[in-house]
Amino acid sequence: MPDIKHFDPDAALETTLRLFWKQGPEATGIQDVVSATGLSRSSLYATFGGKHDLYLAALQRYVEQRSEPTFQRLAKDERGLPAIADFFSELVTARCTGQFARWGCMVANAHAATQSLTAQNTAGQDADTRVRAVLDRHHEQLCQALTQALTTARSLGQLAPGTTPRSAAEVLALLAYGVNLRSRNGADAHTLNQTMKTALDALMPPRR
Repeated sequence: MPDIKHFDPDAALETTLRLFWKQGPEATGIQDVVSATGLSRSSLYATFGGKHDLYLAALQRYVEQRSEPTFQRLAKDERGLPAIADFFSELVTARCTGQFARWGCMVANAHAATQSLTAQNTAGQDADTRVRAVLDRHHEQLCQALTQALTTARSLGQLAPGTTPRSAAEVLALLAYGVNLRSRNGADAHTLNQTMKTALDALMPPRR
């Protein structure tokens, strides 16, 4: 007879995602996942594989369900710089208030944790490569969304002469990672918002 799961794998993965997101992969062990989900080790291993496989599945879920919809909205927004300003304002609000305040971004956290996680994992380089592929895909999607919004901004006359949308997008992407990491370490929303406003003001044409 086929094995019948007596739990919801989707709910278990969401619980695990939040655990890895809040604590980080280095500080989260299988026993932590067992305690949070109420599942046995054998059920976890049979459904998801080892700790690294579980972490990779959680990271992919985070990107697909939390990051990508936001990027898609930004890319489709036709307001230019105001759309980017709202993107960052919403980012700061999400990182500093509400249920997930001070958790940072799971992707930004993963950038900092990749090396130590690989050292812990017996799969070695292959595990590192799979995580980096998710991080690289996320970065490219973020830059593409910002590039589209900046291209729109240029067409509306909102950018300073000589500003290249893709190059500016790379800078803004790095600032987004900075917001995520600084908010996790306690930076206040006002300071983060002022920083982002300064960055966007620098992209605008000189005032006459």
